[in-house]
Amino acid sequence: MDTQGVRWTADQVLALAPDDASRRAGNKLGTAGPWSGTGSGEGAVWGLCRGSGSTPYRTVVDTRGPAYTCTCPSRKFPCKHALGLLLLWASDGTADAAEAPDWAAPWLRNRRERQEAGRAAAPAAPADPEAARRRAERRAARITAGAEELEQRLADLLRGGLATAERSGYALWEETAARMIDAQAPGLAGRVRELGAIPGSGPGWPVRLLEECALTHLLDRAWLGVDRLPGALAATVRTRVGLTTPPRGPSTRDHWLVLAQSDTSDGKLTTRRIWLHGRQSGHTALLLSFGAAGRAPQLSLPVGSVLDAALAPHEGAGAVRAEWVEQFAAPAPLDAPPPGGTVADALTAYGLALREDPWLDSWPVTLTDVVPIPTEYGWQLADRGGAGGAGEAVPVSAAALARPGLWRLAALSGGRPVRVFGECGHRGFTPLAAWSAESPGETVPLH
Repeated sequence: MDTQGVRWTADQVLALAPDDASRRAGNKLGTAGPWSGTGSGEGAVWGLCRGSGSTPYRTVVDTRGPAYTCTCPSRKFPCKHALGLLLLWASDGTADAAEAPDWAAPWLRNRRERQEAGRAAAPAAPADPEAARRRAERRAARITAGAEELEQRLADLLRGGLATAERSGYALWEETAARMIDAQAPGLAGRVRELGAIPGSGPGWPVRLLEECALTHLLDRAWLGVDRLPGALAATVRTRVGLTTPPRGPSTRDHWLVLAQSDTSDGKLTTRRIWLHGRQSGHTALLLSFGAAGRAPQLSLPVGSVLDAALAPHEGAGAVRAEWVEQFAAPAPLDAPPPGGTVADALTAYGLALREDPWLDSWPVTLTDVVPIPTEYGWQLADRGGAGGAGEAVPVSAAALARPGLWRLAALSGGRPVRVFGECGHRGFTPLAAWSAESPGETVPLH
């Protein structure tokens, strides 16, 4: 067992998988058959896995990270062997050991020595502030030129009529997006690509295009006057155009509930979103990590566990995004889900967040005692009095309708109220995790 005497559940292990293929492959290796020399202790698990060659793969997992190493050639992180070893450990298939074997101990020792050295290291000397200021000014000038060009593109579109957007095709939008990348404004580039995907996308597309054009215009004008904006809104605008903002202020240590973890990919970059809720602070935080060239992001946390850790919040966008700083103990099991509210509470929270960030697509909320209900217009999550009763209901987003997690939620509910964490926004509610009244300590991933 780990340093707290707690083994993870199979769901927590599988939530670490970088993709469905890894999940399936890890499941096949989650039995004792291919393994030898397995053991666990002091926050680590290790084992030798028989492969196609004559030498077994050496797999070690530091559950305090978690962090992984394996001698297999896989570029996925964690690989299927690490997943299989953790599944074996979760099912009590590894024996407790006083110390790791010689082939596993050096990696564990070096990793923990680096962690201790990092904690004790003095702060790095600041870079040349004058050079940093000049670089920031040059980039700001390029973004300003990009924003002005985009304003002209939007003006031409509205002058010629929205119908011309469908005739001109996607190529012109992609060219504009490429110019925003050249201007070092990836946030503007992303909005341009979203605009290009709207024409001809279905009934009512001109209305959606006009709405998104208005929001893009608002962001352009906000950037062009960013020096006159209040501090928090200015930080949000800088984030929205694509400037990275460093964490602000001291880190926050708390017992963080790992609510959900999901990956999205555009073919070039994989983005991992991890949602956490602070038990003492009551704050919900979003960790973002990235993996390029087909590699999964390195940061991966066991969903449904509680971590004693410190996070550093970022400025802007409601101060939801944070950076991982340090973990102080091994994961502990979740004993109760996060607090929640009604559908009305969720809509109010999203509305208040929009005042701070007009470009906000969604806001993290937890709904208490809602029932998934199918309607002729799609699925809804309804308060117990909703969908025809005295309560309220929120539609499930189109993105969630296409995922198997919706059916997992319906099966978990069985017509009874459940607690659901997700993202509530103008496109509806996207469920990410749920808990039943019968098993409040068991997190069911919905992505």
